[in-house]
Amino acid sequence: MPDLGHEVEDFKVFTWSLTNWRKLDKKLTSPEFDCGGHRWRILLFPFGNSNAPPNDTVSVYLDYANPKGSAEGWHACAQFALVISNPRDPTIYTVSHANHRFITEESDWGFTRFSELRKLFNVQEGHSRPTIEEDSADVTVFVKVLKDPTGVLWHNFVNYDSKKETGYVGLKNQGATCYMNSLLQSLFCTRYFRRAVYQIPTEDDNPAESVALALQRVFYHLQTSDAPVGTTELTKSFGWKSLDSFMQHDVQEFNRVLQDKLESKMKGTLADGAITKLFVGKMKSYIKCVNVDFESSRMEDFNDIQLNVKGMKTLRDSFRDYVAVEDLNGENKYQAEGFGLQDAKKGITFQSFPPVLHLQLKRFEYDIQRDAMVKINDRHEFPFEIDLSEFLDETVARSQSWVYKLHGVLVHSGDLHGGHYFALIKPDRETRWLKYDDDRVTPVTDREVLEENYGGEPSSPNGVLSPPQRNQVRSMKRFTNAYMLVYIRETAIDEVLAPFTDKDTPSHLKARLESERLEAEQRKREREEQHLYLTAKIITDESFQQHQGFDLASFDDKNWPPSELQNFRILKSESYLTFKSRVAQHFNYPESQIRLWVLVNRQNKTVRPDTHVPENESTLTVEMVRNNMAARQTDLRLYLDVIPDPTKITSNSIMIFIKYFDVSKQSLYGIGKTYVQRTSKVGDLCHVINEKMRWPPGTPLKLYEEIKPTMIELMKPKATFVQSEIQDGDIICFQVEMNEKETHDVDSQGLYSNPVQFYDFLQNRVLILFKPKVDDADLPEFELMLSKKMNYDIMSTKVGDYLKHDPIKLRFTTTQTNGQPKHVIKRSLNQSISEIMTPTYVTPSSTVILYELLDVSIVELETKRSLKIVWTGIHNKEEATHSFLLPKTSPVSDVSDHLRKHVTLSPSGTGRIRVFEVSKDGKTQKEYTHSEMIGNIPDPADLYAEEIPAEELEADDADKVISVFHFQKEVSRTHGVPFKFVVKPGEKFLETKKRLQARIGVSDKDFAKYRFALIQVATFKQPSYIEDDDTIYDHKFLPDDSLGLDHFDKSGKARTGAGEKAIVIKG
Repeated sequence: MPDLGHEVEDFKVFTWSLTNWRKLDKKLTSPEFDCGGHRWRILLFPFGNSNAPPNDTVSVYLDYANPKGSAEGWHACAQFALVISNPRDPTIYTVSHANHRFITEESDWGFTRFSELRKLFNVQEGHSRPTIEEDSADVTVFVKVLKDPTGVLWHNFVNYDSKKETGYVGLKNQGATCYMNSLLQSLFCTRYFRRAVYQIPTEDDNPAESVALALQRVFYHLQTSDAPVGTTELTKSFGWKSLDSFMQHDVQEFNRVLQDKLESKMKGTLADGAITKLFVGKMKSYIKCVNVDFESSRMEDFNDIQLNVKGMKTLRDSFRDYVAVEDLNGENKYQAEGFGLQDAKKGITFQSFPPVLHLQLKRFEYDIQRDAMVKINDRHEFPFEIDLSEFLDETVARSQSWVYKLHGVLVHSGDLHGGHYFALIKPDRETRWLKYDDDRVTPVTDREVLEENYGGEPSSPNGVLSPPQRNQVRSMKRFTNAYMLVYIRETAIDEVLAPFTDKDTPSHLKARLESERLEAEQRKREREEQHLYLTAKIITDESFQQHQGFDLASFDDKNWPPSELQNFRILKSESYLTFKSRVAQHFNYPESQIRLWVLVNRQNKTVRPDTHVPENESTLTVEMVRNNMAARQTDLRLYLDVIPDPTKITSNSIMIFIKYFDVSKQSLYGIGKTYVQRTSKVGDLCHVINEKMRWPPGTPLKLYEEIKPTMIELMKPKATFVQSEIQDGDIICFQVEMNEKETHDVDSQGLYSNPVQFYDFLQNRVLILFKPKVDDADLPEFELMLSKKMNYDIMSTKVGDYLKHDPIKLRFTTTQTNGQPKHVIKRSLNQSISEIMTPTYVTPSSTVILYELLDVSIVELETKRSLKIVWTGIHNKEEATHSFLLPKTSPVSDVSDHLRKHVTLSPSGTGRIRVFEVSKDGKTQKEYTHSEMIGNIPDPADLYAEEIPAEELEADDADKVISVFHFQKEVSRTHGVPFKFVVKPGEKFLETKKRLQARIGVSDKDFAKYRFALIQVATFKQPSYIEDDDTIYDHKFLPDDSLGLDHFDKSGKARTGAGEKAIVIKG
């Protein structure tokens, strides 16, 4: 059997001799035998089991003898070989290997198609006799019971409980957030860091906007939850959209950005300085002359150390490579101030290592031959313990130990373009190593921590590279390796990983999350019990009077929000009379004065009260009312009929509802309900209405019946209600009669002069939400109720009326479902609102249209070009954005002239302005000459403008003007705005730096953190970092060569190469 790399608990060979094979039962088991403290037997189907062709195949399995009688939760990991052999000549045999985790649900394992019967009964090529000879054969099993130190060897993880098995829970993956999950688990297990995060005051924060609170909540849930924890709230607090969660990012960059954000939140709190204390060390870069007493050095802080993997066998080799001394001699001598060219040694030494040391292994590097980034999968070994004292500067005291213990291994499995991240962490001295793989946490062996993450070719357990063996998948191992290591200084472990106590968690956080937990449990209970309940929605006379629309209330109008009605959640089994009593109590009416009518869907698609619920059946339940009286409805819709004097209602009474169409207010509202006699005349209603409205008796009215949305008919006053086919629940609408002139005046204003027209408007009405296209606190968001039949001009007129702005100077833009701008709506008289509202699969409660206030008419705009220009001033800083609308034929010089009116130029400056675009890689400017027409500038374009410094205009022929850009660590991660800069012959970089600092206006403190590199694009060389004594003028600049300023991006507007996206955390 192949060596699977696991320690063997016990090994047994058991043989079962069988005769009269052809007369054997269809299924039989061997005697039991013991191996590894477990009872086993062979399970044999001599002629195949039900899943194999009958009488054609032998099926044979290793069977756990008494699964149900064993201890609860038992399991056994066994590697085995099943053999059928000739009893007289054991060299004639058929064998199959397998390995399996035996559990109650899977207590036998083996081979349904072990062998074809004919092959066993017949002599096979190369043999002189068959396997089954004279109807006899031996069935043998070789069993290795393997040790399972982690308890999860070959586990199928069905019903696996991380909390129960390890005491920890995982994090859910939002799509591609496993890189984030692995780092968050590492930070969570760094308990000193967790305490510091908890010390940030967040009592008044909103978790959707506060990174600190959202992280506190994730940490608290990791502490207390029994199930995997979600991170959606956290990424939302970063300002990430859902798409960001499906993009793999660099963990080191994510760690830096997150810690910078938290560090700023910790300032002035109990946690102030915690991140620096925990993660920041110091290093010194130096150049020391060999023959003269001269040394140039610089101290720097570091949050992590990036170590080479390529060509390095071990972590210690990588450290030695990092501090290796470079000899500067021959043509590469060092220009020492006051001593001329000198032989020198250049290198780095560490002044201190932090308590928690993050080591980034450079698994991803630029390959010059391929002109691409590649993943380095070479073998690179790292230990559980490493003494770093040899890498400290000789001046650092060695009195205390500099031994570091491995605490975490962050692993990447896959290639450059994707893959999976997980973390291996030892949470404290006592706890074993655990694997945090998104939502699952499992114990792991030392081999899984070290050997399996070294990369390179896998080796066998004894350390020797082993050839691939049958049934083993080994190729993926090569792509699974460590890319980040977390070591903790041994003397700091007890402080950094000190046990977490109840008082370490903020009480406000506990209270807030406990309250949310109870609410969630309540909601869950309600969901689980939902089938036992139904919802009753009750229309009252008050809600009817607030309703403007068809029927008595809005329920399913896709263009209009549903009416706000009183809802009752009722047990289906509750008796109707009990429910009625609750309703009476809620609305504060005597039970004897109310009746509840059931609303039904009529055939003409209206929803009206049909009959009142009978009150003489004590066994009637709410569900029976719903099923028998309101078929095909999930909710029970009811009308609350209040009757002060029930004696006045007879069998001849009809309950009707009355609505008033107010021409002057252009509104249609419910007035109330009334009872009329079937035989009385429609015109008699006028007297009732005039009384209700407190109008003079005899005020002339017109009455209409609301039959259905598209059928509003004028009623005949002399007809009776029976002749007019009026029944319970019908709606009659009235208006005050108008003469021809009054009607004409209303119509000429584009208003509705009768209910028929207004009902048509209601049928086509849509609620549109208008929002300013540009965030502007002075411009309102507002809703207008418009008709889909209205055209663009009417819409712009109504918006103009609301905003008190000339409609011709408005521009509208449609939106996508996520609210982002879609298309500018072209002014066109034949475009109706229904055409503007493009069909969508989602039915929003309102359509959103963005508006802009223009300084010119929309007609004029078509001949002009709108430009947005970011002003960076004299110091290369994004100060403000300015918008201009200029004729497309205008030269760029006009843009400069307009800018002058809006920006402040330096008092003694040149007064000259440069307008430019930034190249896609963010490294150079593309300048527009003053004579270029703005109509020729690409649209859209990100345009910038700056004041040209005097130094540049006054440069002579000997000076060089070069491009300078900003980047962070990787040259491809550019940020900020590139600029031009003058370099002067013979000037040492120490002096050049002073002019650079003045050019970009950066403080001494921030500028001290900058590093400077020559970037040679054409030769694909790595950045060449510049020392103070270098003279960059002497470099032979090619057109694309530039100077790079390597510093942290505070803008959050990074540009990245190769389709990447910079990580930005906003909250």
